[in-house]
Amino acid sequence: MLIDDGSDIRVFRLEADGEPISTPDDASDLVGAAWSHQANLVVVPVERLDPEFFRLSTGIAGEIAQKLVNYRLRLAVVGDISEHVAESNALRDFVWESNHGDQIWFMADEQALAERLALRAARSA
Repeated sequence: MLIDDGSDIRVFRLEADGEPISTPDDASDLVGAAWSHQANLVVVPVERLDPEFFRLSTGIAGEIAQKLVNYRLRLAVVGDISEHVAESNALRDFVWESNHGDQIWFMADEQALAERLALRAARSA
């Protein structure tokens, strides 16, 4: 689903139901889908991510995020990841750093993402 809010961000949003995203090939598919919709932000519900994504030692999160960033796409992971963060200091730090940047965001819910996008749009106006 594509959302164009009139700003410089065009959002490609995955549905919560579907195949899990767990490989660099899956990330390539996301790139292709985003480009076909001329989007520059890919929103992925937590439910679509392989649980191994949240174990940073597997490298899955880094591979997927890097693939999107290499193609100048932003990534927003939307949903509750508090259990994963509670189990890993490295993940907690990664989420904190990511949320202070402009390429990868971890948002608790759709409302938090909408607020982030509105704030970003206001700053660039």
